[in-house]
Order: sequence, then structure tokens, then C-alpha cells
Amino acid sequence: MVFESAEEGGYIARVPSLPGCETQGDTLEEAEEMVKDAITAYCASLKRHGESLPVQPREVVESVSIALPA
Repeated sequence: MVFESAEEGGYIARVPSLPGCETQGDTLEEAEEMVKDAITAYCASLKRHGESLPVQPREVVESVSIALPA
């Protein structure tokens, strides 16, 4: 999952391995709950239509903070 701050406030949550699977929430916690629901619905739709889940390599993305020299 990828979480981004939305310009209008709140957060946008995307699932790159599931094309088109994205949602939003007013808080990071709400966006996380919403994306869990979106993933569940996405997978149910694939199953209902006889499609397989996309298989992609697992990626881990994290952010770090560094101090830049003055």
C-alpha cells in the first residue's frame, strides 16, 4: 500500500499491485481501514469473474529523514 497526503486534506491509499485499487480517508488510520476494505472488494470481484490475483514481486517502501548540512 502507498499512502499519500491529499492536497485537500486526508490521505489517498493505493495498492500498486492491484491496478485501480485506491481509496481515501480523512486520517491515516481511516485510509488504512478503507484500503483494507478496497482490497477485499477487489479480490472478491476477481474471484467472482474467474480471474487470478496479479502476481508481482513483493516490494517494501519506507521513508527516512536525514539532516542536510547547512
